[in-house]
Amino acid sequence: MFGNLKVVTLTDAAAERIKSIVARSDRPVEGLRVGVKNGGCAGMSYTMDLTEGPRAGDEIVEEKGAKVFVDPKAVLFLLGTQMDFQVTKLSAQFVFNNPNQTSACGCGESVALTPAKLEGASQG
Repeated sequence: MFGNLKVVTLTDAAAERIKSIVARSDRPVEGLRVGVKNGGCAGMSYTMDLTEGPRAGDEIVEEKGAKVFVDPKAVLFLLGTQMDFQVTKLSAQFVFNNPNQTSACGCGESVALTPAKLEGASQG
């Protein structure tokens, strides 16, 4: 559907963190569901929730033993994104290295995203 470009790729750290969260969940879950929503000072923010399995239209990414389900409304905003998990002195968080991001707010809670343009595909 997108040629050789994956919607999302996972670093080793992200895959390990997802597997850990899934294993420790107090309910049966299959992976992490990722999407985007309108809001924040830069216009959009990422969403993440544990999920029991895919919903209709989800893109399923299975990599390094971890599963990520991408909301169909978020695919063009996340196309080509690398998902990482970083630990610093002050925080531990998932980080999205997204080629479709055009800016971010100062606090890092929201981003401006432009939908990916697919060559040879109509965007109508």
